[in-house]
Amino acid sequence: CALPIFHEQYFVFVRNLARGELGTSINTRRAVTKDLALFLPATIELATVAILFALLLGIPLGIFAAVRRDGPVDHLARLVSLIGVSIPIFWLATVSLVLFYATLHWTVGPGRLGPQMERPELVTGLFTVDSLLEGDFETFRDALSHLLLPGVVLASSVMGLVTRVTRSSMLEVLSQDYTRTARAKGLSEIAVVSRHALRNALIPTVTVLGLAYGGLLSGAV
Repeated sequence: CALPIFHEQYFVFVRNLARGELGTSINTRRAVTKDLALFLPATIELATVAILFALLLGIPLGIFAAVRRDGPVDHLARLVSLIGVSIPIFWLATVSLVLFYATLHWTVGPGRLGPQMERPELVTGLFTVDSLLEGDFETFRDALSHLLLPGVVLASSVMGLVTRVTRSSMLEVLSQDYTRTARAKGLSEIAVVSRHALRNALIPTVTVLGLAYGGLLSGAV
């Protein structure tokens, strides 16, 4: 009967997994742990850049959308978030390569470094960090330029999610009693938003960012 064989294979796999032995990759014929050590730093680097882009663009857009509710900025924010969440990343990546790299030549090509650049000495596996540790700013600039386009593309869906969550949370906080009390005291709108509303409104956004970062690490193709 084939059932005991699969049964034994499963428990062997679980036992090895508890020891940190992930087996051998079917594709590369190398140990999975070696493949993870080789490829995971690139994924971490790209996912981190994507999260930073999503933060820098999504949070301000969500704040302005909530403060100017039903205005032009709000409609733009909702449109951007809808497009970001709806468009498949693989399609957007292909179109971006064709447009910005192959046609307009605004960005560099695929890969982590240009063909004329040498990889920095392996310390963390993150080319931007390792090149800075070496003091090689030319390699750092080249590695960073290769992260811009994929970082923005990968950040698009996260940015849409961050914008929506930030807007919704800000609208809820701005309607609370303590926010109205702050306005009644004569505080400026900037002070009300930055000192009183934003701190509480960012709690759901931080939670979403943690989940989104894990998602990017699991599928940043």
